[in-house]
Amino acid sequence: MVIEVVAGVIYKEDKFLIAQRNFKKSQGGLWEFPGGKLEPNESAEDALKREIKEEFDADIEVGNYIGESIHHYPEKDIKLMFYKAKLVGEKLTLLEHESCAWITKENKDDFEFAGADKIVFDWL
Repeated sequence: MVIEVVAGVIYKEDKFLIAQRNFKKSQGGLWEFPGGKLEPNESAEDALKREIKEEFDADIEVGNYIGESIHHYPEKDIKLMFYKAKLVGEKLTLLEHESCAWITKENKDDFEFAGADKIVFDWL
């Protein structure tokens, strides 16, 4: 079974938001575009809004669909769908992640990304 997951490429000027996964979770310490699993009967856009609220206590406007990838981890397969998004307001509170950063495409190599998240750089 493939788990459907959505991720937001949240832009601010020429930078985008990445988050470091909780050390106690699968892929702990790796960086990712924030998001999470879709709930039954939930659209990808609604799931992304809900996940950003749960993880950062922040609101977003979901923009265009960017693309998706199927990634095979040892313990599961995921279908990761990426959407452009924009923060509504400036406030971000870390509720799930170890850290977050605003980066450019040029400094992506300074961070170790989870496998499924790496593909999005080819589309940006």
